[in-house]
Amino acid sequence: MTGAGGRGSAPAAGLPRSAGLVAGSPVTRPDTGPGGSYARLTELGHEPVHLREEVRSRMPTSDEATRLALPSGTPVLLIRRTAVTRDGGAVEADEMVLDAHSRILEYGFGA
Repeated sequence: MTGAGGRGSAPAAGLPRSAGLVAGSPVTRPDTGPGGSYARLTELGHEPVHLREEVRSRMPTSDEATRLALPSGTPVLLIRRTAVTRDGGAVEADEMVLDAHSRILEYGFGA
């Protein structure tokens, strides 16, 4: 799931990585290369080791409904994802809006 690209998903807000961590690096390019942005962050010494997501459902704004081509009355999922390093520093924050009628979220948890 990403906020960028594809029918049924749209970025709700771009929450940039700290400019000091990624300035002048491939992380700032649209195509971050093999392994994506997390591989580039690792190369910079800021390996994401834990992700936290908050998932909520709500009705879309009119802009979101248009951008996602949602039928009237269709809710959206708002997912806020934060990636943190071993020392607990946040290195990425994403906020995604997804059409709820065509998504299945699957999570695994330890017992």
